[in-house]
Amino acid sequence: MKVYNNKDWAQFVFMVSKSDTIRKLAPLILIIFVYSLGVTYLEIHYFKVTADSWVRNLPQMHSLLSFVISMLLVFRTNTAYDRWWEGRKLWGQLVNNSRNFAIKIAGMVDTQDEENRRFFSRAIPIYAFALKDHLQSKATEYSLHDGEIKGLPTKLSPELHVPNQIAKGLFSRINHLYGERKITGDQLIVLNGEVSALTDICGACERIKNTPIPYSYSSFIKKFIMLYTLTLPIGYAYMLGYFAAPIVAFVFYVLASLELIAEEIEEPFGDDENDLPMEKLSKNIQRHVGEILD
Repeated sequence: MKVYNNKDWAQFVFMVSKSDTIRKLAPLILIIFVYSLGVTYLEIHYFKVTADSWVRNLPQMHSLLSFVISMLLVFRTNTAYDRWWEGRKLWGQLVNNSRNFAIKIAGMVDTQDEENRRFFSRAIPIYAFALKDHLQSKATEYSLHDGEIKGLPTKLSPELHVPNQIAKGLFSRINHLYGERKITGDQLIVLNGEVSALTDICGACERIKNTPIPYSYSSFIKKFIMLYTLTLPIGYAYMLGYFAAPIVAFVFYVLASLELIAEEIEEPFGDDENDLPMEKLSKNIQRHVGEILD
């Protein structure tokens, strides 16, 4: 996630980052510019639009459609941002739940029980890292602890659902503590709620990742933008002459950029500059849990 100073206008106006849409849209902008030049040339030198031509009424149609397309893009951008913000809230919840889990373990498990405290100090942050890799479809092998404890998993299989394996290991260790009478039944119930909260966050993140904006809706907006842009030079060439070409190219840049931004932020768990800083949040969890349990 890109960190910036929102009060530094020079940074926004003069600096070009790799996430700027003009880099991705440059070929299409050039095509639209050349197309607009061609349409303008034909209207000026061949068709010679007169004062009573139907082409003179096209700008009125574009004025009406501009309101429609602006409403569509506003809805599209807001929907995408809602997905991004929901993902951020879920990861904020993961940070808080991890801290609460560690605090409860620190209070319930004896300070002399270094083995169990070390296990939770390692396993709780690993859940965050594993969830990050799971959402980014990265197969990574983790180890919960170094020793062998009967009935508890040590190595996690990257071919299976890794966050579920870690949650299973966490609850198995909690149940193991209960079986050894190191925690009470009430404490077992409390800690079980913390493990369940981790699984709920994982499921909510998977829902965002696996449920994209409907294809028909996204496809319609792209087609609408292209159709709107391709008809602009037909109506404005007789009014603006060759100046219509750069103006139409700029209009396309603005409209297509909004769609590209929506596409990027609607998938908040990727590696793009504007995606969630899951690596940084996972390291914060690791540091905070270590401070509590060590």
